[in-house]
Amino acid sequence: MVEKMKNIVVFVRDFEGAKHFYKELMQLPLAQESMAIMEFFPGPTTMGVALAMHEAAQPLVGRHTGITLQVKDIEEFCKRLTDAGVAFAEPLEVTPWGKMAVVKDPDGNQFALVEG
Repeated sequence: MVEKMKNIVVFVRDFEGAKHFYKELMQLPLAQESMAIMEFFPGPTTMGVALAMHEAAQPLVGRHTGITLQVKDIEEFCKRLTDAGVAFAEPLEVTPWGKMAVVKDPDGNQFALVEG
């Protein structure tokens, strides 16, 4: 019987670039870090960012993750990311369900951003 979800993992090739993106630019709350994985959002369920060391992980790098992150003041947040040179798959827009953008990490992994 499955009790709960432990984590979701996003695979990257450029671990140092990922550190800068997730920790400094996105300012995600760090739970723990080792030489090949960082875990964000302390709590029972985390989001891992891991170096794609296994050949099966390589095709998982650089795609839409299906993960949506809720941010405060999305307009200012997206402006700050744009000013820092972060790429967007979809720029900030107003949709029927609210404001949304899709940001790309240095390896091309995509995350939806919505205003909370």
